[in-house]
Amino acid sequence: MKKQAFNPYLPSWEYIPDGEPYVFDGRVYVYGSHDFFRGNAYCLGDYVCWSAPETDLGNWRCEGTIYRKTQDPANPDGSMCLYAPDVTRGPDGRYYLFYVLDKLPVVSVAVCDRPAGQYEFYGYVHYPDGTRLGEREGDEPQFDPGVMTEGEKTYLYTGFCAVGDVSRTGPHGVVLGPDMLTIEEGPVRIAPSQPFSAGSGFEGHEFFEAPSIRKRGDLYYFVYSSVVMYELCYAVSRSPMSGFVYGGVIVANNDLHIDRYKPAEKPMFYGGNNHGSIVEIDGKWYIFYHRHTDGTNFSRQGCIEPIEFREDGSIVQAEMTSCGGNGGPLEGKGTYPAYIACQLFTAGGEDPLTTGAPGEWMDCRFPKITQDGRDGDENPGYVANLRAGASAGFRYFDCRGVRRVTVRVRGYCKGAFCVRTAWNGPALGMIPVDFSNVWKDYTAEIAIPDGVQSLYFTYEGQGAANLASFTLE
Repeated sequence: MKKQAFNPYLPSWEYIPDGEPYVFDGRVYVYGSHDFFRGNAYCLGDYVCWSAPETDLGNWRCEGTIYRKTQDPANPDGSMCLYAPDVTRGPDGRYYLFYVLDKLPVVSVAVCDRPAGQYEFYGYVHYPDGTRLGEREGDEPQFDPGVMTEGEKTYLYTGFCAVGDVSRTGPHGVVLGPDMLTIEEGPVRIAPSQPFSAGSGFEGHEFFEAPSIRKRGDLYYFVYSSVVMYELCYAVSRSPMSGFVYGGVIVANNDLHIDRYKPAEKPMFYGGNNHGSIVEIDGKWYIFYHRHTDGTNFSRQGCIEPIEFREDGSIVQAEMTSCGGNGGPLEGKGTYPAYIACQLFTAGGEDPLTTGAPGEWMDCRFPKITQDGRDGDENPGYVANLRAGASAGFRYFDCRGVRRVTVRVRGYCKGAFCVRTAWNGPALGMIPVDFSNVWKDYTAEIAIPDGVQSLYFTYEGQGAANLASFTLE
């Protein structure tokens, strides 16, 4: 039975950022790194894969662990992390997993006969003389490999370029031969880093990390995370190895730059580093990206939004929503978990652009999405620490005849939840809530206008409320 599709698209207790989506034989497979809930660093887990039918993006299945960090010969004790990977189907029909360990400057490769089977270590990308890419004099350290195979050639892109670092000139590409390891062409620079961007058209959105490559028609789209971190940008060319021109922002994980429903530079979520790519699924195109949870950089979750191409091939920036893979708004009735909130913000306008700002999470001013238990516990997520004036926003719902709203709340709180259909709109009604150590339901008669609506729940009162879910009747 087809299910509604939410954001995040995986269960709320799963933390798979850096998603690289592909369609293989009618199923969508997502390859990413593996964060832990309350982890102390990025990418602490082994690679796991999730997949869904191409026609049912609400029905994801865990394919299990596909590669363990101890399988790389350079990492037998597992002390190094598996950073963001990518996968391509090679000329021989097998599937190749490209990745970088967090302490090495080289690209490792694993191989499997199936998209999500057990991958086995295969080798390191190298020059014809055997020197590994990243270790030849003049090479830049390898990071975040992105790959695409066309015929007998595989294009590999890597790079990490911090602001002001003149030792990193930009992302580089190489062409691999049919053995998927030996470099036949390159490396060549694909786009500029910040110190070398003057006059390039990339100014303000220079390459930072997360290179990914896709092709649509006769255009190659180079997707990457820019130096402002929270946005995924793209550059376009008719050649996979040269001529890329800056295109714009595809998505920002704090919804900056969008002015269709709020001021363009108002953040609506707590952003942070971003990584993902575009893919065509059942005739529609989507952007996969990740959001930050638990007030930290280290517990990231994958999200998806539909994207629109203009006639000239440019992309309209996508909004963050609660219903990205659903093909339209969610049904305006029933119970919905609060962890699908696509917007979290406070009344004072002091919300940080990113979760990484030092000290800002320690004073407990801001709400966050979190869960109970430890990593691996399959406990549903919820919105925590909603203090006076803080809001959780959900977009979009097709409402018809909604007359009653219920919220499930716990916490040291005494006040009410105000319900709106716009972030700064008038209150449609109030739902009084009180202190409780356990989740408790509170209901009020509130009429939601018919039509496609956003829903905002703003807490007003003393203490801090936690929101588990809401019900529309």
